[in-house]
Amino acid sequence: MDVLKITEHRPYPIPSKYWIMRQKWRDVLFMHLPIKPEKLQPYIPSAVEIDTFEDYAWLGVIVFKIDGIFPRGFPPVSIRPAFPEINLRTYVRCNDKPGIYFLSLDVDDWTSCSLAKRWLHVPYHPAKISFQKIEQSYHFESNRNHHIPIICKGSYTPKSEIFYPENMTLDHWLTERYCFFSHNQKSNVYCLDIHHHPWPLQRAEATIHSNDLCRPFNFDFENETPIFHYSQGVDALIWNIKKI
Repeated sequence: MDVLKITEHRPYPIPSKYWIMRQKWRDVLFMHLPIKPEKLQPYIPSAVEIDTFEDYAWLGVIVFKIDGIFPRGFPPVSIRPAFPEINLRTYVRCNDKPGIYFLSLDVDDWTSCSLAKRWLHVPYHPAKISFQKIEQSYHFESNRNHHIPIICKGSYTPKSEIFYPENMTLDHWLTERYCFFSHNQKSNVYCLDIHHHPWPLQRAEATIHSNDLCRPFNFDFENETPIFHYSQGVDALIWNIKKI
């Protein structure tokens, strides 16, 4: 699949330099909840601006499987077996460029976690994560290796035909993002660009038995109903991170 053949859906051009890595993202759950920007602001660096849709910021819990990592120029064999990831993210802008800002990322491999944390300047956490498909549903459980247990456990099932959200809709705004921003301890801000085809989305039903990912930030969503989407996945190209 030539991922670069389709680019017209992007909000800004493909980077001029070569991409360095391809990844396969599969069986994705998007769970989103609205949040007032002022509650989120203490956790966002001042160099980026919280992005809002109809005056609300949004938090996303994203559960998926990385089904292959392929560095550019190497044989087409993944450098490591498939593994799950669960991340907590929100949406921001920097110099009017829309992107993602990660509040936490849980993975089950400490070596990969340590390397990625140093390279990408994002808050990776080692965790024990299980991920399996049973009939038409996907079941996951993450237990972060922390002095206070951080558990995220649930299941999800796609429930509609595939659709591609229209521009200017909430579905589109939540999912069609082509970079993320991060910062280091010196408050330097970085940007990593990605590219993939538009997300093939489906409506989903989910049962969340436990979600402690927001607890370190004191976010309370007891009275909010999440929005769930499923995607069978995309192949993503990744560029090297750059300092802004």
